[in-house]
Amino acid sequence: MKLAHLRVDGDSTPRLAVVADDEAFFLDEVMHDAPRDLQDLIERGPEALVAVRTLAPAALRPLEGLRHASAVLRPPAIIAVGANYAAHASELKLRSETAMTVFSLWPNSLTGHESTVTWPSDLAKQVDYEAELGVIIGRAARNVPVSRALDHVFGYTVVNDITARDLQFSEAQWSRCKSFDGFTPTGPVVVTADEIGDPQDVWLTTHVDGRLLQDASSGDMVRTVAEIIALLSTTSTLLPGTLISTGSPGGAGYSRKPPVFLRDGATVTVSIDKIGMLTIHCREI
Repeated sequence: MKLAHLRVDGDSTPRLAVVADDEAFFLDEVMHDAPRDLQDLIERGPEALVAVRTLAPAALRPLEGLRHASAVLRPPAIIAVGANYAAHASELKLRSETAMTVFSLWPNSLTGHESTVTWPSDLAKQVDYEAELGVIIGRAARNVPVSRALDHVFGYTVVNDITARDLQFSEAQWSRCKSFDGFTPTGPVVVTADEIGDPQDVWLTTHVDGRLLQDASSGDMVRTVAEIIALLSTTSTLLPGTLISTGSPGGAGYSRKPPVFLRDGATVTVSIDKIGMLTIHCREI
């Protein structure tokens, strides 16, 4: 099942919807006491998802007439993993063979498919793209073994972990350089775990203005999704709705010769098969 936060033009509040091919229906139009967003649905437990699966849409709307918000809203935490693909760690001259690099992203950075992402040109001149597989926790995980870690996953989404490289390499931590308003686009949908199967068997690509710049398999991760969940859960309970961004493959703009940074007017599309294509538009202010 594919879920998204959508809104009709003129309506400022996104609503939870089920997406099927190029159409969608809003849960609050067919369900009594419908969950107001994905976080609400997850917190209600597995029975709520079963109830949603049985719904018959009263009316399907074409997606092209709807606006996307972030695929996740109100997550209890946004956790990012750095240097989780050997090629990306190498091109940024980072080490991936030691302890896992973990940092937080701020909720103001969340935005949706087809949004316009802005940043001050006098503050960041080296803005980069990063295709990442996003993992949404479905039930609390604490001290879970690798063998059972995927049982705690609700679903998956596409993440573009946009990064101001000039800030990243001038500071000791990575949260601020990746948490500008709108720097964590997610979507266009969350796909439930049963439709993905093995999360180490999906393909990630990034196109900037039509040019293919990242092209890799999630199987190239240094640490698998299950290993990431298991390790994170040893120190903290991963609460339902937590978003984990699992790292980016090689091909980042910073390492290219000459470098390829995002500029005013650029369009970036990150794609993960079985999930979809996440597009954003860039604007320097």
